[in-house]
Amino acid sequence: MKDQFGRTIDYLRISITDRCNLRCRYCMPYGIACVPMREILTMEEIVRIASLGAKLGIRKIKVTGGEPLVRKGCCDLIRMLKAVPGIEQVTMTTNGILLEEHLGELLAAGIDGINISLDTLDPVLYRGLTGGGELEAVLRPLVYLAENTAVPVKVNAVSMNLKAAAEKLGCSYGGQGWRELLALARVLPVDVRFIEMMPIGYGKDFDTISHQELLENLRREYPGLKADSCTHGNGPAVYYQIPGYRGSIGLISAIHGKFCSSCNRVRLTAQGYLKSCLSFDSGADLRRILRDDGRMTEEERDGELLAALRRGIVKKPQAHCFEHPEEMTEHRDMVQIGG
Repeated sequence: MKDQFGRTIDYLRISITDRCNLRCRYCMPYGIACVPMREILTMEEIVRIASLGAKLGIRKIKVTGGEPLVRKGCCDLIRMLKAVPGIEQVTMTTNGILLEEHLGELLAAGIDGINISLDTLDPVLYRGLTGGGELEAVLRPLVYLAENTAVPVKVNAVSMNLKAAAEKLGCSYGGQGWRELLALARVLPVDVRFIEMMPIGYGKDFDTISHQELLENLRREYPGLKADSCTHGNGPAVYYQIPGYRGSIGLISAIHGKFCSSCNRVRLTAQGYLKSCLSFDSGADLRRILRDDGRMTEEERDGELLAALRRGIVKKPQAHCFEHPEEMTEHRDMVQIGG
């Protein structure tokens, strides 16, 4: 289905929980006031929305959180979404802490790809950034997936000044910043993607690195760097190859490489709100329709849901306004919206 600006919208990011087992300093360092479970969509409600979305042209789904693996039944949901007619791909973004425990279930469910959030390979700084996470718990399943399965693995790293972050956190850090993460793409067939910090929530307080600067540094240090034209996924990353590396380097540049003209996604929050742009609070409350207390037949309810989905997609804004924060109407943290 196309929106009012002619963009094909075929990608739905579904947050299944606002809870997380880490306390990343730029996301939810002190936790959040989690909503009661009764306000979170059930797995069956999520599948129902996905099924209706597929009728409108949604083909790819990303399961997110919070941390999706803290929700009981996450792997079963992957399996159910994979069985929805019209859905071609189901992937997941995770912090990786619980990945080893659930890896067998995810592979059995048919997961099509896993993105792992990982900002540093320094175990001390990792512990500081995440509020206590253990790096090895993430690296073990990452390496296993990359070397022993056909499931594509991507590492998502926020583009921040790690030395400044370490100083802010009172951590000892002698690493090389983004350079150390590139080692993963050198020795493993994984894509390492750098993501510009969104000006949302606690991230506004961190010293970030623009991707103009990062790309200049990459070209300076790797003269053989070349554009990678292969398709790596559903999102807006621009990829590059370094000679001799097994994986590619991706840049997701929401601020300094605005990609709104080709945006193909909408988001569903854990509470059932359809969002079409991170900058704005406009959208559609699908949970209200799902739980209408019997005033509609099932057929009527599906009709209402389809109409709301269609309106939400058609009215997707032309572009975000991150460069003009005063124009933003969305003021929730990312964990409450969905990654």
